[in-house]
Amino acid sequence: MTKEVDDVLQLARATGDDDPRAALAAARELRRTADRTEAAVVRRARNQGLAWAEIAEQLGVSRQAVHRKYGKR
Repeated sequence: MTKEVDDVLQLARATGDDDPRAALAAARELRRTADRTEAAVVRRARNQGLAWAEIAEQLGVSRQAVHRKYGKR
């Protein structure tokens, strides 16, 4: 397993912490990590020639939404 996957698993487990502050902090970092990961995967998909419509379909959003979020980068 890669370090990134291990980090995500550790964060996911931490969301079940008995201390709600620790669980919330872990959830926040998990969301940030997911956002960074999605951006990197979208960038890789575009570099490999996937159309915005196909990327949007795979993400379960509209083409306009994915293009608006990632098209200007």
